[in-house]
Amino acid sequence: MKKIIAMLLALVMIVALASVSVTASAEESFKAGLICLHDENSGYDANFINGFKAACEALGVEGVIKTNIDDTNTEGYDAALELADDGCKVVFSDSYGHGSYLLQAAQEAPEVQFTSCTADNAQAAGVENFHNAFASIFEGRYLAGIAAGMKLVEMMNEGKVPADCKVGYVAAMPYAEVMSGYTSWFLGLRSVEGCENVTMDVVYTGTWLDETLEKEAAEKLIAGGCVLISQHADSMGAPNACEAAGVPNISYNGSTLAACPNTYIVSSRIDWQPYFEYAIKAVMNGENYDVDWRGTLETGSVKLTDLNEAAAQHTETTAPAA
Repeated sequence: MKKIIAMLLALVMIVALASVSVTASAEESFKAGLICLHDENSGYDANFINGFKAACEALGVEGVIKTNIDDTNTEGYDAALELADDGCKVVFSDSYGHGSYLLQAAQEAPEVQFTSCTADNAQAAGVENFHNAFASIFEGRYLAGIAAGMKLVEMMNEGKVPADCKVGYVAAMPYAEVMSGYTSWFLGLRSVEGCENVTMDVVYTGTWLDETLEKEAAEKLIAGGCVLISQHADSMGAPNACEAAGVPNISYNGSTLAACPNTYIVSSRIDWQPYFEYAIKAVMNGENYDVDWRGTLETGSVKLTDLNEAAAQHTETTAPAA
């Protein structure tokens, strides 16, 4: 009888140890995936990639990234299922156009969680493992607009530009995200005393990433009399055009200080790390997470980046406090 009890106890210990080993192994091998429209040569995609890598490192999980995935055909669907087959428990994408393809993948792989960042189809779809996420980047645009307005007032006081001067905006697509961005930026600019008569010209490139078109758009705005340029465009085209012409620039998705030290003022961007950490943690813990998540300045998801010394005096304290 004692032998039987001893054998049972030994068996229980073996099972317990095996369970601990499996759990530890599962945690160590947890994978998360990211699908990107372009690669790190795009400021927009680099911003996502950096946030994803930082989140994976902070949580100690493996991150798998697929770049240059078209959002106008089934490449997004194929990439999502490939990541699921590769063992990713949660898959993110960074383009609005990937939304319908990730939804299709979510329906076919219900054991995996999918988030189409910047898309808007999760609430209506009602698929339990499909999500959307975005941040109120217009908040950052508004603050960057204040920095732009303060720079204009400085230039007015130095006699470099008139009070009714014109600014320019290089815009990618005529979408709500882009239009709300330049509207917020211009409202922030016009909120600065002395900028009440400033006007704005907008030039669309018709694409999210084309360095040549973005450079040409900025050059067209400068040739048309614009004395300061901002953008919703993903390459260095506009900032480089501004640096060459000596025109102040408010960039997007990250600092261009290294390449444009004389004209870069500040940049607004979405910091995706807080969201990636939130969603990955939820999946690791077997918990649900928001179907439609929105980050803000308060959540640390909207930021101003690297204010340059070329900015007007007191910008550092005025713009963030607005």
